[in-house]
Amino acid sequence: MATMNISLPDQMRDWVIERTEEGEYANNSDYVRDLIRKDKQRAKSLEVLQDAITKGLKSGKPKEFNKEAFTRRMQNKS
Repeated sequence: MATMNISLPDQMRDWVIERTEEGEYANNSDYVRDLIRKDKQRAKSLEVLQDAITKGLKSGKPKEFNKEAFTRRMQNKS
């Protein structure tokens, strides 16, 4: 495992230490690794959302939505 040294303002350093002392994380590195994992997941979720938005924008002009017809189609599928 590689080592990385980072500098934090005192308030951030104290926050990391508090998380560790509360027992939720084994050590400071464990906390930072969890933050990175969560950030990667958030970035992936945003990518999926953006892809869906882009696909929707490229799909053409919107069509009128008929709730009753949609409900009938869904009921017929089951």
